[in-house]
Amino acid sequence: MARIPDAFIDELLARTDVVEVVGSRVPLKRQGREYSARCPFHDERSPSFTVSPTKQFYHCFGCGAHGTAISFLMNYDRLEFLDAVEELAKRAGMEVPRDTRQRNQDGETQELLAALDAAQQFFRQQLSASPKAKAYLERRGVDAENRERFGIGYAPDAWDALKNALGTDERRLARLEKAGLFSRKDAGRVYDKFRDRVMFPIHDRRGRVIAFGGRVLEKDDGPKYLNSPETPLFHKGRELYGLWQVRQAHAKVPRLVVVEGYMDVVSLFQFGVTTAVATLGTATTPDHAELLFRNAADVYFCFDGDRAGRGAAWKALESVLPRMKDGRQAFFLFLPEGEDPDTIVRKEGAAGFDARLVQAMPLSEFFWNELAKDVNLVGMEGKARLAERAKPLLAQIPDGAFRDLMQQRLTTLTGVGGAAEAAAPPPPARAIARGGVRGARPAKRSHVRTAITLLLQKPALVEVIQPPHLFAALDLPGIPLLLDLITLLRERPHLNTGAILEHFAGREEAAALQKLALDSEPGSDAELAEVLAGALAALDAQTRRQRFEALSAKEQREGLTAEEQRERWALVLELKRGL
Repeated sequence: MARIPDAFIDELLARTDVVEVVGSRVPLKRQGREYSARCPFHDERSPSFTVSPTKQFYHCFGCGAHGTAISFLMNYDRLEFLDAVEELAKRAGMEVPRDTRQRNQDGETQELLAALDAAQQFFRQQLSASPKAKAYLERRGVDAENRERFGIGYAPDAWDALKNALGTDERRLARLEKAGLFSRKDAGRVYDKFRDRVMFPIHDRRGRVIAFGGRVLEKDDGPKYLNSPETPLFHKGRELYGLWQVRQAHAKVPRLVVVEGYMDVVSLFQFGVTTAVATLGTATTPDHAELLFRNAADVYFCFDGDRAGRGAAWKALESVLPRMKDGRQAFFLFLPEGEDPDTIVRKEGAAGFDARLVQAMPLSEFFWNELAKDVNLVGMEGKARLAERAKPLLAQIPDGAFRDLMQQRLTTLTGVGGAAEAAAPPPPARAIARGGVRGARPAKRSHVRTAITLLLQKPALVEVIQPPHLFAALDLPGIPLLLDLITLLRERPHLNTGAILEHFAGREEAAALQKLALDSEPGSDAELAEVLAGALAALDAQTRRQRFEALSAKEQREGLTAEEQRERWALVLELKRGL
């Protein structure tokens, strides 16, 4: 795998504000010079997650999660390293070096993506040549801008149109088949999977086409929607149609509205509701739920009001419930019989659809209504039945205020499960992370630790350190790391704390550096420079003492050469002067 040049990563992190990246996904609150939030990587009641704008990194004192804007996207959005770099590069107006992109692409992945892109181009060309398909989209009110936004195309009414256009050799045929674009009969004949359908490309989180959904033009022409099968690139339980377009429309997604069909998403966009996504022919999965909440704190599920719609809503609730951390909200909007988001937004416009969202049922209300709809709460038996239904579901809710309130509601309805006794609060997370609690006297830091901490906090202080480095000969833990850090900062003097940590990522020293980066030495730049100079002078003095002791021991064992004798006497004088 090709490595992205260090200089590119340095420049990327210099142009990226980790506060903006994290804040676009997690609600941050300013506290002094830093920002805090409840950690997005583990369940907690009190904020222990901090983001530092000066050091350009984040850290959770509860679970230990830490890193730069790159690692945040990798962990939060579940991106690979290159994907995270490309995401940040796009925000910063930079382009990842072409040879790096190409060499980092898995060969088969690249071939499948190329095949799907070629298929999209074919379908779009066919749309421009099909009066029938264009008339359908015009009848549905999809204008040219939205056709372009979603890359909509048309699969001709033929068994081998795509095959003849793109499958010119066996290798390419095999690639197109693996990408899910062909079907195969029992006799072995391969033919186009999508025929006489409006084609909706499905994009991944980087905007690449990974699959297709096809919709019939007429009601009686087979299943309404036909999706690509599962492929190495496409897993329908993990993807959401329209999410790429939503993220392009919003720097920070205010909410997400989950609907059932591709045309629902497109129509909502057409009328100004630019926060709609759709599951891909499957019920809402746990992966969907996590992906939804990682992009927006408020999620609205829009379903038909019939029995099937309520069943789908309950499956969505079951996937969402274990992810209802404090600050997240889920709502359920049930549409009148015979209506769908497409028809509603056409009749009522964006304002009317938004008004319906305002009236949507909160998850808690839907939860209790569904569980209690066939229960007689007058008698003890009915209350016991409701309690038994609710308890295993409530146990899935992350610890926090929402879980407490839902438990209180169960108690109000049934009398079961009174409020648990409040546990004694744990010591502050910062105190634990730094090895003590309030009132404890902090241990004296070593000079090596002081020097490394100051260079992490203020990398520009490297200018204080002038060669030669006498302490380089000191046999002491941390000296090799200090020397590596000085060398790095001399070569790349404009690095910030986050970029330094990114440079050492994956090395055994990374954990130690992360802990030291959390420290904050008070004082002006001049004062910090004086502290650093003092720490290095102390290390130099320690080096002289160590060398003096080594020469003295050798003298007793075997004697010294004339040159070593002169060195020893020079050290005696220097140590007497306090050097």
